[in-house]
Amino acid sequence: MRPELKPYDEKMQKTIRVLSTEYGAIRAGRANPAVLDKITVDYWGTPTKINAMAAISVSEARTLLITPWDKSTLKAIEKAIQTSDVGINPQNDGSALRLTFPPMTEERRKDLCKQIRKMGEDSKVALRAVRRDANDKFKAMKKGNTLTEDDQKDLEKELQKLTDNYCKEVDSISAAKEKEIMEV
Repeated sequence: MRPELKPYDEKMQKTIRVLSTEYGAIRAGRANPAVLDKITVDYWGTPTKINAMAAISVSEARTLLITPWDKSTLKAIEKAIQTSDVGINPQNDGSALRLTFPPMTEERRKDLCKQIRKMGEDSKVALRAVRRDANDKFKAMKKGNTLTEDDQKDLEKELQKLTDNYCKEVDSISAAKEKEIMEV
């Protein structure tokens, strides 16, 4: 890969990582600790992520077990989960919290698949925006006589290949997540 394309390749890779992280947080009927990644608890005046203050494990296929290292934070963690958009009420046994994920309905699966497709499309839009920015820079470089027309065309072709590859990767990640949702 040419050095001129490296920063754009890195931006595209970051878009893919963000998409994968977002997909990881989607509740698929199975217990997945990633659903708690966006929830913060007020711990001594500092917003702290749950995974930084408790051990999170999958005790059964559809049950998450949250065991705080400091038992005094149990109520705060419970309240943070209740006020979040996870949509599950934790069960408090005095030393740990249990989150039991209900089985998903067919309608909920279809809604999640629509959400997954939209996230995939948004990622492709972001990839194309990176391509557009790069092409604008290449045109400006040609205009400033720091790039020949042939070099500009070559860079645009390579950039298009790069964009196409990342778009295919978005499609495959999205298809895998949709399959996971529909099979649960």
